[in-house]
Amino acid sequence: MKMSRLQPCIQLQLSEEELERVVDKAKDWALMHGISMRSKERFNKNQVQVLPFTLLPSSFPKQNFEKAKSIQVLLNELIHKVAHNDDFLRKSLKSTIEADPFTAELFKIYETVYEEGYSQNLSLGLLRSDYMLHDNGIKQVELNTIASSFGGIAKVITEYHKYILSELGHADKLKNIPENNPIAGLCKGLTHAWKLYNNNDAVILFVVENITYNICDQRFHEFEIRKINADIRVIRRSLRDLVSQAKLGPNKELIVGELVVSVVYFRSGYEVEAYPTEKEWLVRLLIERSQAIKCPSIHYHLAGTKKVQQSLANPNVLSTFLNNDNEVKQIQEVFAGLYSLEFNEEGDRIIEKAVLEPKKYVLKPQREGGGNNVYDEKIKLRLEAMKNSEERCGWILMDRLYPPVQKSYIVRPQNEPFDNYLRFFDIVSELGIYGVVIGDRETILYNEEVGHVLRTKSSGENEGGIAAGIGAIDSPYLVS
Repeated sequence: MKMSRLQPCIQLQLSEEELERVVDKAKDWALMHGISMRSKERFNKNQVQVLPFTLLPSSFPKQNFEKAKSIQVLLNELIHKVAHNDDFLRKSLKSTIEADPFTAELFKIYETVYEEGYSQNLSLGLLRSDYMLHDNGIKQVELNTIASSFGGIAKVITEYHKYILSELGHADKLKNIPENNPIAGLCKGLTHAWKLYNNNDAVILFVVENITYNICDQRFHEFEIRKINADIRVIRRSLRDLVSQAKLGPNKELIVGELVVSVVYFRSGYEVEAYPTEKEWLVRLLIERSQAIKCPSIHYHLAGTKKVQQSLANPNVLSTFLNNDNEVKQIQEVFAGLYSLEFNEEGDRIIEKAVLEPKKYVLKPQREGGGNNVYDEKIKLRLEAMKNSEERCGWILMDRLYPPVQKSYIVRPQNEPFDNYLRFFDIVSELGIYGVVIGDRETILYNEEVGHVLRTKSSGENEGGIAAGIGAIDSPYLVS
């Protein structure tokens, strides 16, 4: 398929020797300011390496950037209302929980706390809505309700790109890089939830992986919280740690060790691997039963599943959650085509179409964290294998987006010969907009759009995971 093109922000005209010097300086800047992660190949708690990043910011149309930002508050409201609509969640996920064991386990927890009655009515959402450019507009790729990452590093990459443009003699271009401080906005949400809990001695709990590679991004949150309010203490525990350390107090307070927890911020728990035994599932249920404010609560977590997002693509559904036709239109404009694979005429028809033209679609399971989607001819093979099986109900199809390409350099941590890992090649980008929402079933108390991140990959790659080393952290250079 022929792709449209965007011009890069500047034309770099450097010899290889000059470019190598610039890249060395850029890497040092990145390491010294936290654009870094621990190596998955040579893990060492005392060492980090540069997170893949673009040498220069990537061009992005200003009108589309502003559109994405302008509707985030509306999307926050939509997800909040969806999460609190029991009937909609049950209907949307009915076939999925019969086909997908992981979603079924999450739903069991949801059913338990819903039937018992929530100990804590407030929920905190730190959301990120991701978009790609498509046909001169933007289309939503997905909306993340759990572990929406890179808010900390997004601020730093914006600062880096301003630095490098100045260093290369293009300070006049800085006006095209929008201000960005998502970490402040996200952490204001966390600290606001802490205040609402109304216990000055309570801590914020970060639920993290057993081994954390993306350590800098997570620690930026912790350090920012301390900067906003020096009285707030943050503790970090994995679900495995919490098996032996977490309990409920007499009034359903969440207690870890001897500490009362006010807010639980999940940076793990969205992947099957986080629950190797029944004990981890029981800890997740214990957290949900507690008085702590969850980010996300189990109903927010379910509201972010692919199947719920596919259900929302129906305009008749949107009108039940939004206030007027204009709001429905704004959201509809950014929704990509999303299709159910349930056992009905519609599901059979879309499977037939995708088998004939697999390059027009992406096949998505109910998973977060990247690396799970199916593309190209593999779609045909997967659909043919499961078309008569209940398994198909655990997946959805989405129209494949083909954003415009541009030329860029991606800086990686490899020690290979310079010209093997730093090449000027075609890339595509995905824009993420962060939002914060706090409220209960009846009322939204806090609703803000708080910043953005750009993630970039080679146009030849299907997946774009940054922590996996495929994609790169980036920032937008706005063009008309």
